[in-house]
Amino acid sequence: MSRDVFIVDGARTPFLKARTGPGPFTAADMATAAGTALLMRQSFAPDQLDEVILGCASPAADEVNIGRVVALRMGCGNAVPGWTVMRNCASGMQALDSAIANIQCGRSGLVLAGGVDALSHAPLLFSEKMVRWLANWYATKTVGQKLVALKSLRLAYLAPVIGIMKGLTDPIVGQLMGQTAENLAFKFGITREEMDAYAVESHRRVVAGQDAGHYADEIVPLIDRDGTVYGADDGVRRDSSMAGLAKLKPFFDKRYGRVTPGNSSQITDGAAWLLLASAEAVERHGLRPIGRIVDSQWAGLAPDQMGLGPVHAAMPILQRHGLAPNDLDAWELNEAFAAQVIACLRAFDDDEYCRTHLGVDAAPGAPDSARLNVDGGAVALGHPVGASGARIVLHLLHVLRCTGGRRGLASICIGGGQGGAMLVEAVQ
Repeated sequence: MSRDVFIVDGARTPFLKARTGPGPFTAADMATAAGTALLMRQSFAPDQLDEVILGCASPAADEVNIGRVVALRMGCGNAVPGWTVMRNCASGMQALDSAIANIQCGRSGLVLAGGVDALSHAPLLFSEKMVRWLANWYATKTVGQKLVALKSLRLAYLAPVIGIMKGLTDPIVGQLMGQTAENLAFKFGITREEMDAYAVESHRRVVAGQDAGHYADEIVPLIDRDGTVYGADDGVRRDSSMAGLAKLKPFFDKRYGRVTPGNSSQITDGAAWLLLASAEAVERHGLRPIGRIVDSQWAGLAPDQMGLGPVHAAMPILQRHGLAPNDLDAWELNEAFAAQVIACLRAFDDDEYCRTHLGVDAAPGAPDSARLNVDGGAVALGHPVGASGARIVLHLLHVLRCTGGRRGLASICIGGGQGGAMLVEAVQ
């Protein structure tokens, strides 16, 4: 990168697990709350931002350009552009990368970028047959025509289409994201016990991180209209155990599968922001950066192997900077599925996979577990699709600060067969 791009600060909401029906906050509510709190502690006014960029995979129908809606609600003013990006699971990381590009080329100096999704608010849709029936109904003019139309209505037409299931299904290969995780489990011989053990450890690490205060600095509490305070991620289970997870049945391949709701990331609502600045903006506003974005990379691969995207995106960064995985002090690899993370680690260790798919002579080796997701990940925290790419970058910087580490890499798999990675450096 020809110009330094600094991370000045960041904040996120608690990640709230979707349960029965829509959660207490919309996506715009969550992004506004976290962004407002972040901006209030800065030395500049919100209208001094050059732009606001928000990643969102599932914006509400009345907030399609949710980035602009939230920018206005945060008090950035009419003159600050706000826009929305979408790269499925990496939408939040794409927002950061878009900010990097604009800072690099000199169009912007001070950018608020992040991601959000309130997946509990994903819509229920009419089936295509019901849509066609309604179109015909609205075209009728006489009583006779209406009676004929009513006779053609079938009760089955009223069955809703679950929007989130369509969103989590790849249209090219016709598989749910969890089915792609099953593909990787088969490919790398990952057992159900290994997946469940990884999930239990993710919950254990999140609990330990919460108890040690490792999440406190990044989370902005939310308060609903009834005055209820949501101060922490609520999907983590302190009682997670192998025995408990063993009771759950496979969800995506009910006969032969190994991927269950317990070893998958949770359907969740949440938002995360980072404040990015050029060196000139840092000096102008007297800012104190916590990190620097050193490099970023996007990669593509087969959609039915999408969970290996982090390996494909991380490898070019490692090669460009002459790094081995364990030269980095910390890794955040988003836990879409336990099987997917384990598959990535095995791919990093697999000479044949690396030669065939990544064009390198030998596998670089997987990062040590002591450096990877040290405070747990999305299996326990949840995965609000648009927010996760920003969350892992934010938490990576917190890990580096807590451990005294210098460099870290955040990586994420992306529905549709892609991967994203970002190399960051702590600024003490």
